[in-house]
Amino acid sequence: VLLILGVLVFSMAGVMCCLVGTKLNLKERMFCMAAYMPKATVQAAIGSVPLSLGLPCGKLVLTVAVAAIIITAPLGAFGMDMTYKKFLKKSGEN
Repeated sequence: VLLILGVLVFSMAGVMCCLVGTKLNLKERMFCMAAYMPKATVQAAIGSVPLSLGLPCGKLVLTVAVAAIIITAPLGAFGMDMTYKKFLKKSGEN
């Protein structure tokens, strides 16, 4: 769990770095960081590959992938749901 949370911190820092130089304000950038948090698609796609190839680490990789999905998907959904009204405005609004 600590590994997954640590990866999320670096991932969020990466998103913030990628948004430097854009016209987004801090609240919009923070929403982008929350929106990028869920990792289910990639983990579901590649989590079982080492196991299917018969690698000794296959079970561990699959376990971490499933744990990442279970932790990040609800966190990201909750984060987006709790922040979109506060952080985002429609075009034309002040």
